[in-house]
Amino acid sequence: MKKRCLPIVLSVSLALMLALTIVPQASAKKLIIFAGGPAGGTFQIVGQAIATYKPIKALNYNIKVQSSGGSTENLRKVDSGKAQFGTVYSGHVFAGREGLMVNDPKKYTNVMAVSYLYEAPAQLVVLRDSGIKSVKDLVGKRVAVGPAGSGAFSYCEMFFTHLGVWDKIDRNAVSYNAGADALSNNQVEALWLFTAYPSPAVIQAATMNHIAMVNLDADAKKYGFYDKYKNFQPFTIPTSDGRYRGITEDVPSWRDTTLLVANTKTPDDLVYDMLEAIYTPEGLAWMVAQKKTFRAMALEKGLKGVATPLHPGAEKFWKDKGILN
Repeated sequence: MKKRCLPIVLSVSLALMLALTIVPQASAKKLIIFAGGPAGGTFQIVGQAIATYKPIKALNYNIKVQSSGGSTENLRKVDSGKAQFGTVYSGHVFAGREGLMVNDPKKYTNVMAVSYLYEAPAQLVVLRDSGIKSVKDLVGKRVAVGPAGSGAFSYCEMFFTHLGVWDKIDRNAVSYNAGADALSNNQVEALWLFTAYPSPAVIQAATMNHIAMVNLDADAKKYGFYDKYKNFQPFTIPTSDGRYRGITEDVPSWRDTTLLVANTKTPDDLVYDMLEAIYTPEGLAWMVAQKKTFRAMALEKGLKGVATPLHPGAEKFWKDKGILN
């Protein structure tokens, strides 16, 4: 009896092994990296909102959001293929592709536009009694210029260099929240930001201090900034809505647009399906629920501020929707 059981057991085991070999196993979802931004920042919220939206989670991809310094770091990550998606300012996408980044002649041609997200204005916050009315007044003063690798730092360097003050200030490369704390503790005289309005960091600074904001549009016009950098446009920050305590009038500034971008090798079907999920009434409502800044998103505005080549998956989507001819 025992001798007859052994062949049966072996036969069953062999049959199971063959079945496991022949029947394909459920394939694991492919990992996709999304380059976001500093913790709590709008760039990071974009990635988290997209990655956690149920119709996107249902796709055969596992989207993981990685924090980063911001726009310029994301440009390099997406170009290198270390990230398949990211949020990058339109100006950086254009400058990167053309080899016009400050102190960086490399051409980042593997970064392709997917869609417009929202507008981000430059913001310069000072204490109300500081006497600072222009960027020129910052000479010899301490300025929080945003974290290294961020769009804020890069655009601060670009703007201040154009005005001839970048090398004449004491630069503090810190996060927005750390910069707001430093302003409150008299460790810096000014806080520079390049982010969607309203900024939690400025709200924080306004809660602790009597603040003012510098008219950056006036400096940009006076010193020919728009003539040299044509992708930037005047923008009025709607601060009269009272979200920044103590500021009762709108503040003239300038802005860039924030884009969703992808590496050239990111699968076309993933890009298409991601856009298909986001640009529905339900998808856009989900985005707005994560942050009101995303009210700027709409199907008809999907290519606003895009001046560089589209990813093939995005190009097909926008053509199918009648937005692109």
